[in-house]
Amino acid sequence: MAHPIRIAVQLQPQHADYAQIRRAVAEAEDAGADMIFNWDHFFPLYGKPDGKHFECWTMLGAWAEATSRVEIGALVTCNSYRNPDLLADMARTVDHISGGRLVLGIGAGWFRRDYDEYGYDFGTAGSRLAGLAQALPRIRSRWEQLNPPPTRRIPVLVGGGGERKTLRYTAEHADIWHGFGDAATVARKSRILDGHCAGVGRDPAEIVRSTGVQQPPDQVADALVDTGVRLFTVGVGGPDYDLGLLRAWLRWRDAQRSTA
Repeated sequence: MAHPIRIAVQLQPQHADYAQIRRAVAEAEDAGADMIFNWDHFFPLYGKPDGKHFECWTMLGAWAEATSRVEIGALVTCNSYRNPDLLADMARTVDHISGGRLVLGIGAGWFRRDYDEYGYDFGTAGSRLAGLAQALPRIRSRWEQLNPPPTRRIPVLVGGGGERKTLRYTAEHADIWHGFGDAATVARKSRILDGHCAGVGRDPAEIVRSTGVQQPPDQVADALVDTGVRLFTVGVGGPDYDLGLLRAWLRWRDAQRSTA
């Protein structure tokens, strides 16, 4: 199964007023981005730890109205923060508001401050992964029960590189796998994902391979394409949201499509 090369941007909802984030969303869509992500945290991940920050899913509802073409989602939703059935309903609602452009990115969670200050049980890596394993089929099941149902089969993106559990859950439930690291790391974990797909009887070509990029395409694109990556996400922080690197990746994408 051939997947087109797509370029996304993660507009990190930190250190900025919402008006600045909103302008960046419009600029990214106008520039030609295929997808726009935020993230699901309650505090900045870098810079001033108590700097400005906004909540993920409220923002996605606003983005659904403010955009018309791009797919939108979180990179990634923390499974621990919401009942899976509620999350499914939230996702279905944003799916309808956007006219079928939501991608449900989800992961097990890791940022302890979010848990401690908002009253969630941090548990262990194992307990958080067990929660993710339980949530993924519940989300699909709830989508089947909702009235109205989602406008489409909402794509599920699982973020993480745990080789025994996260990649197995990806093989079982995801449409997109978002990995981390250099090309060699992504390639190795992608092969492990292929093995899990074989174990559950799934064609590994069904799962889009995705990664984040913080270097220009002429430095890293060829090696990542060789690993099978087809979705590249540029991370951009506030308050200025400089989209220069995103534009470089969009030019590279367009050049790939013109020679395909």
